[in-house]
Amino acid sequence: MVALICREWGLPESLSLEEPSAIQPAAGEVLIHAHAAALNFADTLVIAGKYQVKPPRPFSPGFEAAGIVQAVGEGVSAFRPGDRVMAALQY
Repeated sequence: MVALICREWGLPESLSLEEPSAIQPAAGEVLIHAHAAALNFADTLVIAGKYQVKPPRPFSPGFEAAGIVQAVGEGVSAFRPGDRVMAALQY
């Protein structure tokens, strides 16, 4: 798996393509193996540090994704691994 990572505020060119370390969902979270994702104007504002919300860095930008649930965190009962999902993410 690879991900675009924002380590510093800047232009899209400042993003780095990295292989993240093992990811486990926290309580109430779902880990999705994304088959499709979108980066749009709002994402360019986020990575530039000009959006109303500034997520803690490093982070992987993107408000929209679709894919397959890989794992669920504690307390998640509406989804299970293998479910096909789409997501509208919030920072």
